[in-house]
Amino acid sequence: MSFRLSLPLFAAPLLIAAAQPDLAPVQQHLRAVKTMTADFTQTDKNGRTLSGTLQLSRPGRIRFQYEKGVPLLVVGDGKALTMIDYQVRQVTRWPIGKTPLALLLDPDRDTAGVVKTVPSGNPNELLIEGRDPKHREYGTITVAFRRDATAPAGLSLEGWTVLDAQNNRTTVRLSHARFNVPIPDSAFRWTDPRPQGPRH
Repeated sequence: MSFRLSLPLFAAPLLIAAAQPDLAPVQQHLRAVKTMTADFTQTDKNGRTLSGTLQLSRPGRIRFQYEKGVPLLVVGDGKALTMIDYQVRQVTRWPIGKTPLALLLDPDRDTAGVVKTVPSGNPNELLIEGRDPKHREYGTITVAFRRDATAPAGLSLEGWTVLDAQNNRTTVRLSHARFNVPIPDSAFRWTDPRPQGPRH
């Protein structure tokens, strides 16, 4: 079986305008969470779902460890987001600042662009939508937060959906989130399937 990670998961930048007061709780949540672990499910445009575990450590580090039998790994080391496909021994990298995970990994970064809240139909959910008006080819990302009095700043990150310029939709949903727990530095290292050996 061939595995491919849908590029829209990482292809649209999330930009936030700090001057928008209704987005203040989101900024407060992101700044309060230094580390996070969660389970995730990723659904692509064809309805195919993969699952795994997520580890996040700010600033700049994240790891998507896919379920057993899926030869994919995604790691952010603070500078780049790297996708490793062990089946075909391929490594692909993007600057973190050009991915939708940029805000989630560094909420204090100087950003320019527009994010707005959008109706969710659920009073316990906060949705924000981001798109870069200068790069419409990046598509649109919608990030979902659940209102939770026990979570940092009263919000818990539920996941995100990316719609690319070709209307291909990729959705990531999180569950069993734990905040500000110890995560070892080794979580953000990976083994290069190419001849060079370990990378970090």
